[in-house]
Amino acid sequence: MLDEKGRLFGKINIVDLLVLILVVLLAAVVGLKLLGKGGVLPGAEGGAATLTYTVQVNNVYPEVYDSIVEYVEQEGGDQLMASGTKLNGYVTDVVAKPHDNSTTINSATGALTLPLADNLLDLTFTVTVHVANSATNEVGTQEVRIGKAHTLKTTHFEFANGIITNCQWDEAA
Repeated sequence: MLDEKGRLFGKINIVDLLVLILVVLLAAVVGLKLLGKGGVLPGAEGGAATLTYTVQVNNVYPEVYDSIVEYVEQEGGDQLMASGTKLNGYVTDVVAKPHDNSTTINSATGALTLPLADNLLDLTFTVTVHVANSATNEVGTQEVRIGKAHTLKTTHFEFANGIITNCQWDEAA
C-alpha cells in the first residue's frame, strides 16, 4: 500500500491525504452550521403564514370594474387561481379611483400635455392568502414581494399588469 516514498498506492502522500480529509470534514461542518436544520439558512425557517397584500392595477375600463366588483364583494371574496388550480387565498376588496388621464412631457421648449383615454380607473385589490412557507411567499408560481409585478388571477377575472404595493405577514396559528 505504501511505497518507499511514503505514497499511498504510489499516488498520494499519506500526509497530503490526511490534510485533504480534514479539509473536507471541516467544509462539511461549516456547511451544516451555516445551513442549520433541514438545509435552510438561519432566519429563513419560515413556516406557514397568512399574507395580506395589495395589488395596484392602472388604466382599467369602468365596464371591467363593474363586472368584477360583484365577485370581489361576495362573501369571502373571489378565490385565487394559478395554472388551473384553485389556491388557498381570496381577493377580498377592490377600490377604484379615477385615473389621471393626461401625460405631461417636459422639454427645453416647454411642457406638452397628451390626453389619454377618458374615464379609466386605477384599481387597488386586497388579497389574503395562506402560504406554506413565509420565507418564499409563493402564491401559486409567483413570489409576493413589495414592488414586484404580479398577475392577479381569480376564478372570474385576471389582470397581468399589477404591482404589489403593500404586504403584511401574520404567523399561521
